[in-house]
Amino acid sequence: MSDIKIGVVSCSGEECFGGTISRLATRKVLEDLRLGEAVTICLPLFIAGGEEERNFAKVYPTVAVDGCSKLCAMRATEKYSGKVNAVVKVDEIIGKEKALEKVVSLRELPSDYMELVDKVAQEICKEMDKISSDILKKQAEEELKNSGECSGGCCCCGCK
Repeated sequence: MSDIKIGVVSCSGEECFGGTISRLATRKVLEDLRLGEAVTICLPLFIAGGEEERNFAKVYPTVAVDGCSKLCAMRATEKYSGKVNAVVKVDEIIGKEKALEKVVSLRELPSDYMELVDKVAQEICKEMDKISSDILKKQAEEELKNSGECSGGCCCCGCK
């Protein structure tokens, strides 16, 4: 869509299925759906004090992908780097019961579970598209404002 880089902070939870779905959906976005547009932020490194991870999340927009209602990815990002631009709540997409199920081996992952990965990946992409659109709109408004070409009428830049 654009040259805007967006950080994706995925749940690292291993105790429930929602964490597995979070990670698989994030990988799908990074490697297939939005190749080159997204950067993963390692949550354990982020929490352990990884300055590169934290600084990226301070400067660039971020999407937290949380597997359950604990919202660890969102909370950690907001604690150490600032407010996230969006949160994808896996348990709200696939259902709380399903998200809290025990983890299954990736080798044995049924095809219907991959459909859940696809659903979550699509939600991540939607949030990324909204973020990119908002940034591009702000850039365009700023360019209009700085160019002095605003009519002062019904302009969207707010110069009125």
